[in-house]
Amino acid sequence: MPLSKKRTLTQYLIEQRRRFPQASGELNALVLDVSIACKAIARQVALGALAEAPAGGDVNVQGEEQKPLDIISNLMLIKQTEWSGHLAGMASEEMEKPYQIPAEYTRGKYLLVFDPLDGSSNLDVNVSVGSIFSILRAPPDVVDSGRDVTEADFLQPGAQQVAAGYALYGPTTMFVLTVGNGVVGFTLDPNIGEFKLTHPAMQVPADTREFAINSSNSRFWEPPVKRYVDECLAGQTGPRGKDFNMRWIASMVAEAHRILTRGGVFLYPRDTKDLAKPGRLRLLYEANPIGFVMEQAGGRASTGRQPVLGVKPSSLHQRIGLVFGSKNEVERIERYHHEPQEDEKNTPLFAARSLFRD
Repeated sequence: MPLSKKRTLTQYLIEQRRRFPQASGELNALVLDVSIACKAIARQVALGALAEAPAGGDVNVQGEEQKPLDIISNLMLIKQTEWSGHLAGMASEEMEKPYQIPAEYTRGKYLLVFDPLDGSSNLDVNVSVGSIFSILRAPPDVVDSGRDVTEADFLQPGAQQVAAGYALYGPTTMFVLTVGNGVVGFTLDPNIGEFKLTHPAMQVPADTREFAINSSNSRFWEPPVKRYVDECLAGQTGPRGKDFNMRWIASMVAEAHRILTRGGVFLYPRDTKDLAKPGRLRLLYEANPIGFVMEQAGGRASTGRQPVLGVKPSSLHQRIGLVFGSKNEVERIERYHHEPQEDEKNTPLFAARSLFRD
């Protein structure tokens, strides 16, 4: 289809709304506000070292050093969405507490949760980065009373998301979205400044020969993860009977987009590196939105032990292990987690109680 004939994001959202005549249009407007903020962030990212940026170097609530563009991106998303009357509050990787909508603005019925610039450590080497967002319904009492939001208001399982997606800032800027009716991808047309629908029905292939994991952490992996990776690395002569390729970009948005377009599996599992952190990725604004996108595209997203969208959050910045991508591979990894491990199967029945054990 010629580029001029491709639908814009606005047209797509209007068509979706027509399927639900009772819809108010507030969700559409909020998604458009998020997309506008992402266009502005894309422009800043494209400037690279030419951008006039505030000083970075501060440490955020995650204990991670903030890049200047982390701060700028966070502010852009706030300023573009706070005024429209669609939000009751926001939460972000870069803010310790929920963000309250200023008193001069009308408050709405949705909550916006986001990672304003995922993979920002890659900016120095010009690797693709992105923004991740999730939209939830605010609890009824928040909407009815207009009270300030609390952390507890955001602690909803990922299955309750009404929309989620990401923007990818790479050779082209893309906006990938699900509103619970499949996954669609839009490419930014720089000539007119509009996102055009270029990927109308994105699907994750059920099978793959590609996996992504940070192998430098292998000494900390749990046995099921080590078993899975060892089998992949064994290739055609191993138990899987086929060769695998390994990829690692260290930018989850870029990893997710590759898997969404050609299949694969991504693992950032729970490990023993830091027992105080049961995973590296944040549940509310990384794992849940990416998990929602994957599930809507026919893939699977899991902690390794259970579907990630079923996890009830316990805190705003909760970390979790995450595995997502091609359905059959993720289900295999889950199965390995539930099967007895070799050291358990080979343990004599009374070894744990033996008086003669070492």
